[in-house]
Amino acid sequence: MITKREDIRNIAIIAHVDHGKTTMVDQLLRQSGTFRENQEVAERVMDSNDIEKERGITILSKNTAIRYKDTKINIIDTPGHADFGGEVERVLKMVNGVILVVDAFEGAMPQTKFVLQKALELNLSVIVCVNKIDRPEARPKEVIDEVLELLMDLDATDEQLDAPFIFASAKNGFAIANLEDERKDMTPLFEAILEHIPAPEGDPEAPTQMLVSTIDYNDYVGRIGVGKVDNGSIKLNQEVVIVNHHDQTVNKRVRITKLYEFDGLNKVEVTEAGIGSIVAVSGIADIHIGDTICAPEKPEAIPFQKISEPTLAMDFMVNDSPLAGTEGKFVTSRHIRDRLMRELNTDVSLRVEEKEGIDGFKVSGRGELHLSVLIENMRREGFEFAVSKAEVLFKTDERGKKLEPMELCYIDVPEDCSGTVIQKLAQRKGELQAMSPLNGGYTRLQFSIPARGLIGFRGEFMTDTKGNGIINTSFEGYEEYKGDISYRKNGALIAFEDGEAVTYGLFNAQERGTLFIGPGEKVYTGMIIGENPRTEDIDVNVCKTKHLTNTRSSSADEALRLVPPKILSLEQALDYIDSDELLEITPKSLRIRKKILDKTARYRAARNNG
Repeated sequence: MITKREDIRNIAIIAHVDHGKTTMVDQLLRQSGTFRENQEVAERVMDSNDIEKERGITILSKNTAIRYKDTKINIIDTPGHADFGGEVERVLKMVNGVILVVDAFEGAMPQTKFVLQKALELNLSVIVCVNKIDRPEARPKEVIDEVLELLMDLDATDEQLDAPFIFASAKNGFAIANLEDERKDMTPLFEAILEHIPAPEGDPEAPTQMLVSTIDYNDYVGRIGVGKVDNGSIKLNQEVVIVNHHDQTVNKRVRITKLYEFDGLNKVEVTEAGIGSIVAVSGIADIHIGDTICAPEKPEAIPFQKISEPTLAMDFMVNDSPLAGTEGKFVTSRHIRDRLMRELNTDVSLRVEEKEGIDGFKVSGRGELHLSVLIENMRREGFEFAVSKAEVLFKTDERGKKLEPMELCYIDVPEDCSGTVIQKLAQRKGELQAMSPLNGGYTRLQFSIPARGLIGFRGEFMTDTKGNGIINTSFEGYEEYKGDISYRKNGALIAFEDGEAVTYGLFNAQERGTLFIGPGEKVYTGMIIGENPRTEDIDVNVCKTKHLTNTRSSSADEALRLVPPKILSLEQALDYIDSDELLEITPKSLRIRKKILDKTARYRAARNNG
């Protein structure tokens, strides 16, 4: 018999990037008494991974649980970036409702639409939380209209259109039901959760059924499956069967050796959990997202939507440059292979294929950010490898026509920069679909553009808008190939010989263009050490020292003035490299190089291809 479990609520917090989801979870944890009075807690406590802390973004969805009155509220903090959309789609299967957080100034943005659409398709209840209402330029009333329009555009049901609106400042720790109310604490939001989010339901007497929606991993216990108990109950040491809706061949008997529930930021061991509980199960070696844990007497898989396909791929290769192996700890193809396979444990939107003929792997993901986060993680763990330029993944339709992934691109720029941005995106096959003025002298542009048109654009965009532009994209689907795009207009400055860069050599080279390196850095033949304003590549000798004579001393070098080099970040370097180049990645350095290091062999290859 289907019953509701009134002492539990399962919610996900969804929003566009930077609208305050993680800060909101912080406040709910603090005000529910999860932390002791004197406990020191970091800001944005849910962003636990180093890269998440540095960039202020959420990459992996996180589970936490709080108690309010007699109810346990399981909260899932989800990523806002389109590249991690796979994460959001999955976790929504665990919840009965969502809190949609919308910035009181920016309003509904592309990711707001993407995540809200997923929630509405699953028929989840929605609470709209207009956050940051204490910002000086906040416009909460207009944002209400924008969200209602968005709900109508997405064909929301009448109940979903009746979603309650809560106004909040997560940073200052208050929520109010009406704009005129007194600003005290988060109580109105807690009350709205109890009132508007349905309690989970299922049949407590039925055989066990639990869908694994996310996978956690740690080195001590291996893979940990996280999901909601849909029917029956799950017990410690229980014998269960694992089946999968999309893969009929999966059918194996296992035992539940460890069972956890969430409490605050911790996992707490339990011996049994009933319907509606969000639990973590460890001890099952190769458990996957989308697997259903069932009782042996009734092995029935729970349907599960397929994960969105990757749109971008790059090659990860063993580093074979003259400096290979000098800075990294893990350098062989076996090391790289094991690490990529381990990433597949938790990242379902990633694909890894071994490449024939080279010591490398084709790694496909949802976007540049998705792949750059993986590269940065590997780099910090001591890996050394090389990657190629990101390429989009094309498809062919039944008529044999070439199709390519398209992105919807929303750009907010100062008015005086909009002409430059429109011109640059038009060259990259972008079509301007809408243009509207915003407060504060900004303009919002909406483009439909091939995904490959955005490769290498962000760095250029930041320069053109002097760092004031905001760019957001979301995947739109596949369309017919839009034609060739020419990428980098500038040639490269290429090191002429192996050695160490010296001031004299760099001083002569800087007249030819912008340098990426300073004195004392190791270089090798075929390494790109700078950018040339013309289109052709130029070989320069940066290891060249001044000839010493009786009348000259080497100390005269110190008088030479070098322009500070342009140091590229990982994203900028990935954007910068061209199709005949590689990015060499080590824990200490990022070096751009030609695929073919020898100048003569490079010239011969270019002539044969041309």
